[in-house]
Amino acid sequence: MIGRRDEAAAVDRFVAEFAAQGVDVARLSPAELARYVPGLKADWSEAAHESSCRDIDVGGLHAAYLRAAKRAGALLSVRSPFLSARRTGDGWAVETGKGALRAAVIVNAAGAWADDVAALCGAAPVGIRPYRRTLAQVRLGVPTPAALPLVAHIGGDFYFKGEGEGRIWLSPHDETPSDPCDAAPEEYDIALAIDRFQSVVDWPIAAVERKWAGLRSFAPDRLPVFGADPHVPGFVWCAGQGGFGIQTAPAISGLLAWQLGAPPPGGAIGKVDPAPYAPSRFA
Repeated sequence: MIGRRDEAAAVDRFVAEFAAQGVDVARLSPAELARYVPGLKADWSEAAHESSCRDIDVGGLHAAYLRAAKRAGALLSVRSPFLSARRTGDGWAVETGKGALRAAVIVNAAGAWADDVAALCGAAPVGIRPYRRTLAQVRLGVPTPAALPLVAHIGGDFYFKGEGEGRIWLSPHDETPSDPCDAAPEEYDIALAIDRFQSVVDWPIAAVERKWAGLRSFAPDRLPVFGADPHVPGFVWCAGQGGFGIQTAPAISGLLAWQLGAPPPGGAIGKVDPAPYAPSRFA
């Protein structure tokens, strides 16, 4: 986490807040920062380092979840729009783009479309709002340090991380309100990311090789929403996981399965109080 000279107090607050929660975080001197990120421009002198931070292979983990679901008997039906649902005596009659389904319970894990799915089921929306986030893979004119960490601005203007062989992933850390859609990057956001990056380091950019965007969806209070709807029987929420869904999925799934009748989860997950995340807080 880096900042300009006039952002020293913000970096200090970041260190104090996360150290108090037991996070392994340390304040860096300008000389220590330069060893992690050579080529920083002179004004970028403030930094904190989280040495225990790790990457997740999101694609690999997601594939593992899908394999586990299949082994457990789940059927994945893609390109099958959710068209309508109505309550029956013993559950739901659902119409999809691939035909009719019957279900005892509907779990609304529709991401950016969660409020739309709720409306189709007669449930009130909770205010899930999608925001676009943009990323670009950039090839540089200089090699990147082999141990380059994820580098983020304390003020939230950018982040970048090394991808090896003189490449980085770069984002302007944007949060642009969006309708639910298959998001695409805007040229302005790519240009903004590059402009901010070039104000930080003296690494020349050779080419933008790839660019993409996705939607991160949040409830009004920015906490996840999971649990039974307070007014519609058999309708259960699992939404609003923003940019941390792949990290929180195991815990939320365990807690939600418990609410639906599975044995209580063990370990640290079993100690989490699900009440602050219940959809009834918006009722």
